[in-house]
Amino acid sequence: MLKNDDTLLNELLSDENLKIAKQRVKKNKGASGIDGMEVKELDEYLSKHLDEIKEQIRNKKYSPKPVKRVEIPKPDGGVRNLGVPTVVDRFVQQAIAQVLTPIYEPKFSESSYGFRPDRCCEMAILKALEFMNDGYQWVVDIDLEKFFDNVNHDKLISLIMKDVKCGEIVSLINKFLKSGIMIDDEYKESVIGTPQGGNLSPLLSNIMLNQLDKELEARGLRFTRYADDCIILVGSSKAADRVMKNVSIFIESKLGLKVNMTKSKVSKPNDIKYLGFGFFMDKNDGLRKAKPHAKSVEKLKLKLKKLTSRRRSISLDERLEKIKKTIVGWTNYYKIGYWKDVARMVDAHVRFRLRMCIWKQWKKVNTKKKALISLGVPKREAWMLANCRKAYARCASSFLNNVLTNKRLKERGLVFFLDQYNLKHC
Repeated sequence: MLKNDDTLLNELLSDENLKIAKQRVKKNKGASGIDGMEVKELDEYLSKHLDEIKEQIRNKKYSPKPVKRVEIPKPDGGVRNLGVPTVVDRFVQQAIAQVLTPIYEPKFSESSYGFRPDRCCEMAILKALEFMNDGYQWVVDIDLEKFFDNVNHDKLISLIMKDVKCGEIVSLINKFLKSGIMIDDEYKESVIGTPQGGNLSPLLSNIMLNQLDKELEARGLRFTRYADDCIILVGSSKAADRVMKNVSIFIESKLGLKVNMTKSKVSKPNDIKYLGFGFFMDKNDGLRKAKPHAKSVEKLKLKLKKLTSRRRSISLDERLEKIKKTIVGWTNYYKIGYWKDVARMVDAHVRFRLRMCIWKQWKKVNTKKKALISLGVPKREAWMLANCRKAYARCASSFLNNVLTNKRLKERGLVFFLDQYNLKHC
């Protein structure tokens, strides 16, 4: 049942909705927009200007500021463009998202998992595995070219107007879409696209791509979609080629989006990367299972390499804390995958590099000698080792391996990957 103008607008501007929106913006933190206001300043600003903001929204006079363009490097080259709205605009966007989500949730597909309540990447991977193990062994992997940059504003607003009968809210969303972009202090109009980074963008992307979901369902296809990452699973290579052709035509002609044909492909599960995961056939039970993709593992190793660089002038406690956050975060994301061998390999490499860091931080001969003695090395041997002129790597792989043992490193605060893996798979 659609809500009328006044009901939805009053819900948007209610004290409870705005209070929750403010709390979520503060919790998510994030960078400042073009006005330089930080999240910690939001409380004080709203205490003075909230009534003014509410009145502007009611009279269709609220004017969002341009988003700040931020470029994030991609692992495979190129950049991902993010748009950072001001803190106040994020607050208003969040308030809109909270009242529109209950309207759209019942309309969204069961095969859509991205940016929705009580749904996550893990569910998309498990559903894909279910299809694969039901015999759908061909994957149609369609890559949408810069999806967030290419969304057609008119098509999106038309879709929203079918379900949202509040002119003030539709007008406000339209203003956010057309608010523009600041690139190095130069203003650029936003004629198309819904910049990633805004609190409203995930919902708008799902509204747009729900049309694709409904089309795939109408064709009786099995698929999973997380934001603009979608794979379709079929039973034969001929069916896969046919689906690739027909669905690409639908996306470009009906949705006005672009399909990147150089990245889109038809393949077997072992050859794809989906949401950071790869897939393999377990020889023991003959079932397809998930694992972190090789590129995801390389990205992790690169991050840990930076954290264990001897050039980083940080304390051991800070270094161990950063390593812990990286390992625990990675483990939580890939917990449904199989990566025991990766865990062993990464653990050994991190310990090796950490021993080099510690040896360098001890620096002076006297410091090294005292530290070695405190770790149980006899005085004479400690003096000889402290005067060792071998390279850091040689020291770390020889006597430091016996002094800074795995047990001691763990007691000092190093989190082991293998322990995290076993914890998730016990």
